[in-house]
Amino acid sequence: MTEFADYVEKQQALRYPSTAKASTSTPTSALEEHAELDDILNGLDLSENSPAVRLKELLLTHNEDTLAKLVNLLETRIEEGHGETVFEIGFENNGDSMGLSKDEWDVSLKRLKEAAGKVRADCQVLLTKHVGGEEEAESAASEKEKGCSGKVLVRQHPATVEEVIETRIAVVGNVDAGKSTMLGVLVKGRLDDGRGKARVNLFRHKHEIESGRTSSVGMEIMGYDTMGKIVAAEVPGRKLSWEEIGKRSAKVITFTDLAGHERYLRTTVFGLLSSSPNYCLLMVAANNGLIGMSKEHLGIALALNVPVMVVITKIDICPPQILEQTIQQITRILKSPGARKIPIFIKNKEECINTATQFVSQRICPIFQVSNVTGESLDLVRSFLNILPHHGHYDAEAPFEFHINDTFSVPFVGTVVSGIVKSGVIHAGDTVLIGPDSLGQFTTTTIRSIERKRIPVPAASAGQSASFALKRVRRKDVRKGMVVLPKQEQNAPKVYREFVAEGLSPPPLPNPN
Repeated sequence: MTEFADYVEKQQALRYPSTAKASTSTPTSALEEHAELDDILNGLDLSENSPAVRLKELLLTHNEDTLAKLVNLLETRIEEGHGETVFEIGFENNGDSMGLSKDEWDVSLKRLKEAAGKVRADCQVLLTKHVGGEEEAESAASEKEKGCSGKVLVRQHPATVEEVIETRIAVVGNVDAGKSTMLGVLVKGRLDDGRGKARVNLFRHKHEIESGRTSSVGMEIMGYDTMGKIVAAEVPGRKLSWEEIGKRSAKVITFTDLAGHERYLRTTVFGLLSSSPNYCLLMVAANNGLIGMSKEHLGIALALNVPVMVVITKIDICPPQILEQTIQQITRILKSPGARKIPIFIKNKEECINTATQFVSQRICPIFQVSNVTGESLDLVRSFLNILPHHGHYDAEAPFEFHINDTFSVPFVGTVVSGIVKSGVIHAGDTVLIGPDSLGQFTTTTIRSIERKRIPVPAASAGQSASFALKRVRRKDVRKGMVVLPKQEQNAPKVYREFVAEGLSPPPLPNPN
């Protein structure tokens, strides 16, 4: 066991060098306690590397020197945001108001767009105060501060398909909560008829269509362009393929539709673990509340430390008093010691944007109340997903590691495996190891080709979902749960059949009833 513990420690040091160094001097509990605070402080850009020149000067001074500094600032923020950032005009990094007039606001926005153009990015005004127009916040009229301000989404044009921003969201909830219907409405853009018409195209099996219940792990994607508009077909009724969405999008939301029935809990747990979701979307039917497997799904998401969003569906058929009971129940469970979440009910665009930009804190839990039949509040959900910041830490410099969550046999291609790149970078043509098999052995193979969202790419890096076509490997020799590792002359991977672990169980969630 000592040999195994040493091996694990070495692997962790290779994959997460910064964490390994910190752990030698700081207790683990202290690191966990301050990790969320570090993320918030990093988002405020208060480091010593922050520009000495005030933002107001960068936005209002017209010369090449200040423009270059603004461009460098944007490049840094976009890199930190993995291809996008929310720029707040009207406030300095330390929170001081710039006190901009309407003319100065116009000049600042024009300057920001000019700088964004230098880094192949577009600007979308999300919310303004004391500026006027469609994006004006409702709370602006009651504020004492009269300076113009606003939040602007700066999103970069991806130079290649590999640079497209990807956010993975696992959709969970009890059976009949409306998970597949909700995804059908979001992805297809058409409302439901109240009898499940929107969900039909998402099902993979005949018995799912007949019963209306998901029994497998389904996948759907939704794309946004650099201006925050949903990528959809120009011809009404036509559905875009994954390839078309991937090529025309700057940001792609990948939904993993999981089963809600108790019978398929094992499949749902596998889907949650294998898809490595950045966020979890918990669906709750307004007329039923948090019942059945919803509580189990919430507990799994909390155990995996995945940020949770809640969507209350079917509000069009739910009596007001029942809806109020459901809201009280969800609030009580989220505030319980087992969850320790702060529920925030999203009712307008201002709350939507402010909550989305502050979602770096995992204590926050946004809650939406929607109807897939009338379309109520669906625009808020779409806006929220558009602004949703990247969540998760992946190390592209660490040794390559790929976890297989599905296998296929494609005609004229051969064996194909799909999954998530946990760390490192892989290129088409690389020689790799796949395993372990039942004997604990690894097989040597070569990456024939790589695809992301069904689009051929030359490489895949940490945090991305991808599919590999393998040479000289039969499908029956690979299975879910295997890993793909780089082939090295030394340090061959070791396989262990038994290990000793110490687990800590969180406080139980309260009984919904």
